[in-house]
Amino acid sequence: MKEACRGILEELLGRSARITVLETLLRGRDKITYLSGLAEETGLSHSSVSRVIEDLVRIGIVEEEPLGKQTRIFRLSRPNKLSQLMIRFYDDLEGLRSSNCER
Repeated sequence: MKEACRGILEELLGRSARITVLETLLRGRDKITYLSGLAEETGLSHSSVSRVIEDLVRIGIVEEEPLGKQTRIFRLSRPNKLSQLMIRFYDDLEGLRSSNCER
């Protein structure tokens, strides 16, 4: 059985919480998610995801919206120029990826 491939950004740039969260958001670019959903999907702790997501919101790559008193939802900021550049870069890298990789 083949081992599942890491994300293309992790392969290129190395594994870090920021790369892992960013790649997850790029893959699910049309999804709305929660901190706990990102933590579960990435395998990172809630506090690590929270720290990373705050930075991504601050630089405008991620949009944050309150949902109730304590819940926040997040999504990739499609109108943001940096996000658009990251999406193109990610898609171009994925296009170059070997087709032998399992997802």
